[in-house]
Formats: sequence, structure tokens, C-alpha cells
Amino acid sequence: MNVARSFNNWRKYRQTVSELGRMSNRELHDLGINRADIETVARAAAR
Repeated sequence: MNVARSFNNWRKYRQTVSELGRMSNRELHDLGINRADIETVARAAAR
């Protein structure tokens, strides 16, 4: 994996964590996500 792709994946991961982290527990629940699962969901989104 090249450096540019790694950086873009990292940025996508951080953006997803940030956006999900700003959501309320109710909004996350509506999406079927627990607050503890945010990092796992973000890793999957960055792939």
C-alpha cells in the first residue's frame, strides 16, 4: 500500500470517527451503532 493511499484511509477513518462521535446516543442507536463500536465502524468505512 502506498503512502498516499494510507494517508487517505487514515483521513477517512478520522472523519468517520469525528462525525459519529458528534452524534447523540439516540442517533447512533437509530443507525444500529453503539458508541463503543464507533472505531470498528470507522475502520470498516476506511477500507
